[in-house]
Amino acid sequence: MIRLPVRYLMLALVFSLAGPAAQAFDADEAQALAKKSGCTKCHSVDKEKKGPSFKKTSEKLRGKPDALDEVIRSITTAPMVKFEDGTEEEHKIVKSDDKAQIRNLAEWILSH
Repeated sequence: MIRLPVRYLMLALVFSLAGPAAQAFDADEAQALAKKSGCTKCHSVDKEKKGPSFKKTSEKLRGKPDALDEVIRSITTAPMVKFEDGTEEEHKIVKSDDKAQIRNLAEWILSH
């Protein structure tokens, strides 16, 4: 039997408890809002469509301290977006005024 110092056991406990807190979003609610808002017309979870996949967006923003704010700004302010073919259009606005729902969707996008 391997005996580990108590501090290692405490660290393992802290990290195991931190896992669920890091994923505090509601994936079903986020997917429903994405579908209702038309996000899935241009985006998918892991495949490129007209817009980048949520996975690609998440990878691009990973580690950035303002990643969540950047996604929220993108889905609520209709910025101009440029596609690989050179065309541009206004990004669609998410169909919700509920800040919690918008944050939930942004967290779900960044989770990929």
